[in-house]
Amino acid sequence: MRTTVSKARGATYDAGLRGFFAYRDLGAKEATGGTHAAHIIRAVPGEGPKPQWHTHELGFQLVLVLQGWVRFEYEDIGEVLLERGDSVLQPPGVRHREVEHSDDLEMLEVTSPAAFRTAEAEAPPQAA
Repeated sequence: MRTTVSKARGATYDAGLRGFFAYRDLGAKEATGGTHAAHIIRAVPGEGPKPQWHTHELGFQLVLVLQGWVRFEYEDIGEVLLERGDSVLQPPGVRHREVEHSDDLEMLEVTSPAAFRTAEAEAPPQAA
């Protein structure tokens, strides 16, 4: 691993896992040989979420809201509103979905490993 800097000025945001979000890679995937990833997720203005229950096969996932707000729903704790400065540590394999977000939403997401499988899931019994 080596010291890696990612500058905000001139940064590019690309399409990623969700079409209503744009993703800025912070270089952690390359720097760690794929053991970790870090990126900034930005809402695409005018594109609302598509609340679909899903899971991720990974060992670690942390989300920190940098700007705006987002409402998630988790099978184990229900709905939660996250605002600037709030974070969530999502357990591996937990069923969850994004319910809604502000147009100015920006989040930092850190995962391990960098590449992981996402699978659609049925709604938990209490959410059906």
